[in-house]
Amino acid sequence: MSDAARPDLSGSSSRRGGGPQAAAPELAPPAADPRVYRAVLAVTYLPVMLSGAHLEVHGREHVPPPGTPLVIAANHRSGLDPFMVARSLPPGRLVQFMAKKELFVPVIGWIISTGGSFPIDRSGNDLGAVRMAVRILKNNGTVGIFPQGTRGGPALQGGVALIAAKARAPILPAGICREGKRWIVRFGPPIEAQGGIKGVTAELGERLRELAKPVGELV
Repeated sequence: MSDAARPDLSGSSSRRGGGPQAAAPELAPPAADPRVYRAVLAVTYLPVMLSGAHLEVHGREHVPPPGTPLVIAANHRSGLDPFMVARSLPPGRLVQFMAKKELFVPVIGWIISTGGSFPIDRSGNDLGAVRMAVRILKNNGTVGIFPQGTRGGPALQGGVALIAAKARAPILPAGICREGKRWIVRFGPPIEAQGGIKGVTAELGERLRELAKPVGELV
């Protein structure tokens, strides 16, 4: 996201001619219903179990304790990725994902929203989704983002670093890979969103490439 496209999330605005104007009240951030959240994780794990596969989690010690703001950024290869990341987190840390708006159709959309996730329009710079993510973080929540934008996307977008910087939240990199019957989620040490959007995005990209490598390729 370019400097020109970066939103002013301070909540301030002005009238034509430069006069002050009271800021509109912010909407409360969406909350995840724990019952729906757990039910979705249970249902989406059924295909993994029925295929004889299982989930392995590495680096869980890097996940900050619940009650603190956190951005989780992961590589994206499969439709099950959000659920694998959510299932890998310690108890008490519920992640709310940015999800493409096309998923928010009747029934499925209700389930996604009730589970805490919110839509993003990937066709442009969706400032509303950015503001929603920042509000969740300022309420000590957890936001999940796939910075590639699409599965296997060639480049990382700068929105993760921007959101983390605006909310003063660390970024937890999460690498996802699959080896035979194993789904592997590997968390790395958190990254502080300091030093500029481009620099943080580049560091995140390097971390994700390392964390997403098959275990056999790691030294």
